[in-house]
Amino acid sequence: MCGWPLLLLWGLLPGAAAGGLGRALPHRTLLDSEGKYWLSWGPRGGRLAFRLEVRTAGYVGFGFSPTGAMAAADIVVGGVAHGRPYLQDYFTNANRELKKDAQQDYHLEYAMENSTHTVVEFTRELHTCDMNDKSITESTVRVIWAYHHEDVGEAGPKYHDSNRGTKSLRLLNPEKTTVLSTAIPYFDLVNQDVPIPNKGTTYWCQMFKIPVFQEKHHVIKVEPLIQRGHESLVHHILLYQCSSSFNDSVLDYGHECYHPNMPDAFLTCETVIFAWAIGGEGFSYPPHVGLSLGTPLDPRYVLLEVHYDNPTYKEDLIDNSGLRLFHTTDIRKYDAGVIEAGLWVSLFHTIPPGMPEFQSEGHCTLECLEEALEAEKPSGIHVFAVLLHAHLAGRGIRLRHFRKGEEMRLLAYDDDFDFNFQEFQYLREEQTILPGDNLITECRYNTKDRSRMTWGGLSTRNEMCLSYLLYYPRINLTRCASIPDIMEQLQFIGVKEIYRPVT
Repeated sequence: MCGWPLLLLWGLLPGAAAGGLGRALPHRTLLDSEGKYWLSWGPRGGRLAFRLEVRTAGYVGFGFSPTGAMAAADIVVGGVAHGRPYLQDYFTNANRELKKDAQQDYHLEYAMENSTHTVVEFTRELHTCDMNDKSITESTVRVIWAYHHEDVGEAGPKYHDSNRGTKSLRLLNPEKTTVLSTAIPYFDLVNQDVPIPNKGTTYWCQMFKIPVFQEKHHVIKVEPLIQRGHESLVHHILLYQCSSSFNDSVLDYGHECYHPNMPDAFLTCETVIFAWAIGGEGFSYPPHVGLSLGTPLDPRYVLLEVHYDNPTYKEDLIDNSGLRLFHTTDIRKYDAGVIEAGLWVSLFHTIPPGMPEFQSEGHCTLECLEEALEAEKPSGIHVFAVLLHAHLAGRGIRLRHFRKGEEMRLLAYDDDFDFNFQEFQYLREEQTILPGDNLITECRYNTKDRSRMTWGGLSTRNEMCLSYLLYYPRINLTRCASIPDIMEQLQFIGVKEIYRPVT
């Protein structure tokens, strides 16, 4: 393409959705906290297309980094200078020195500039076979961004100062095609003025009563409602179905979860019906599936468990976060269910200190799936989304699927797991689980910076290894997990002889 025109689009607003070449991109997010840098992206003819809309008249920078920092990054810089657009492929070495790449793999599709904004649209291959480029996979990608008020000169881009940042994204998550009417009804499950203790980890539990419906409804979308300024404080939210044999007195107050004085009613809430974790966005169910409400089998009471992460022990924090559930009487074909698979959270999950790599695995056994599925759904269940969950030492998670000893396609994976970015992965194609199948959740950890043992547990300094599978049709199975053998664990940490029975 030659003779690039300079397009002056009057009235361009940050967040404008029009595509430069008339082709809308399905994914869109704000990268900075001030509303100045918008990224849109999506597939285009076997490549991945990106659109940067930035409030600057200078250059805009974008790239991929293994850690979110400048070292060993794959970077592209573009803009419009003197009426002519430009786009240049760079990389940095381990010392963060910026060098122009001899193999230019980013292809300019469109560029424009007006008095306030610069817009650049470009494409690149997922795998360029260039050692200085980062491959784009279905794992988490740490994008980096920057901009400057001046364009790139002969000496290269000037230093961006504080106009920079990083954000973890899943660039190959399938497109969400469901568009909801703005008039669709919803209800909120939100904590009211919860005092956050000045300690590292707090799990807060509050029971809610689902609105009474005269007929069956389907929840078709769930959105997090995170109090402004608390985006890093609220680490994850789990929604459990509880026993229905309560009176409304259980709704009077919340309590710290897993505490000896926690109300007995909370102990009946075992079935996870929704999970959200930090960095995730709203979740829309597929057009043929919904979360059922209003029938005798459906939850009347639910427990909202919010994990607060306060590593700096801030005081006087009050939180009002929760979930918004959109629902409809236009019933879909199937009811959704959730299965928690992996390692049962316990002290028997052990990870040694000082390890650059250590792997744990949790099993959802063929015996468990055989019993649950043969009784209710011998033709199998269909998984459509998965949330992979670990804590601070987690570096990668894979959910493997086996049938009659043969390994099937991976259900889900994230080889660049980011503790601060956990969301449901939509499967490109639904995957069927049959009686006799088995699942293995594999978690890879790094404890090089730790001098003490890491144990399985609830704190973010403890570890978990879990997969949450969203599937249909719903069956009576909520957890399918394993626990390491206690005798093997004692052997592992050096116990040679036991003088009394261990329970």
